[in-house]
Amino acid sequence: MNDTSPLISAPHRAARPARSVAPAAMSRRRYSLAALRSLVAAWRARTNFRSELEERAKANPHLIDDIGMKRWQVEAEIAKPFWQQ
Repeated sequence: MNDTSPLISAPHRAARPARSVAPAAMSRRRYSLAALRSLVAAWRARTNFRSELEERAKANPHLIDDIGMKRWQVEAEIAKPFWQQ
């Protein structure tokens, strides 16, 4: 029987923890602050566009055809949440 512990027999392995998952599977996306700001700006732009579209559709419904959309397309666009394109 061998009474030596694994830490004594392999001191170079004691400093780093064992990984149970492959490094490729552990990779996560890291977003920068600039990317986050860009995302929030896109959400804000979509919200503003959809609210302006709703106002214009209510004020001048006859102008919807001029922008190349049907009434159902405008309603579908207005109904989308801000995070959807």
